Amino acid sequence: MASEEAKENEPTTEEPPKKLPRKMLAQSPPNEWPSAWLMPDGDCENQKAENRCDPNVDVSVDELKELGICYWKLEAGAYEYPALAVPWDPTDAVDPKLSQLRDDRGYSYADIISVHPDKLPDYDNKVKAFFEEHIHDAEEIRYILSGSGFFDVRSKTDQWIRIHIKAGDLMTLPEGIYHRFTVDETDFIHAMRLFKGQPVWTPFNRPQEEHESRVKYVKTFLEEKKED
Repeated sequence: MASEEAKENEPTTEEPPKKLPRKMLAQSPPNEWPSAWLMPDGDCENQKAENRCDPNVDVSVDELKELGICYWKLEAGAYEYPALAVPWDPTDAVDPKLSQLRDDRGYSYADIISVHPDKLPDYDNKVKAFFEEHIHDAEEIRYILSGSGFFDVRSKTDQWIRIHIKAGDLMTLPEGIYHRFTVDETDFIHAMRLFKGQPVWTPFNRPQEEHESRVKYVKTFLEEKKED
């Protein structure tokens, strides 16, 4: 009996069960990505129009991914967001997918803006400024809550690719990619901007070939990988 009691009192050597790593939110399948196409060469007379080539040249999801673009489709219409909130605390997110993406990618700051003639002071000049080709020294994250617009990014051959973003689209552009943004002919987009750490507002207009972020982007996404 004594020996049995002694065994019961011996400290256990069993290790507690290990926690499995949390599965990150997967990007959306190709059929959910926004449509994208090549724009004609030359000046863009109406930045808000679709500006397709004739005949149209679609751009595949694989091509967008090769440029470093990431994408998730969320249910923006199922949740309420303010028209304007600068800042907006991303920990207030009640959408479980948005909350998971926030935690997966370390987004700690957000704001919400509405781009519309009645909502944005100096609207016409702001929309023109958004359309200047530039890079950022950090990833750009945009979640479209309502409305629609276009992100234009440079292809590997330096052609413009136009991506039509709409409600529910959450897209990231990598640090250093040449891009620009515009509303479409509806003249309205309601968007959340997310950041890692302190928000980065500064655009660096092209040319920026010597900029550290551009050099990093070219090396990561544009240079041909040499086989060993």
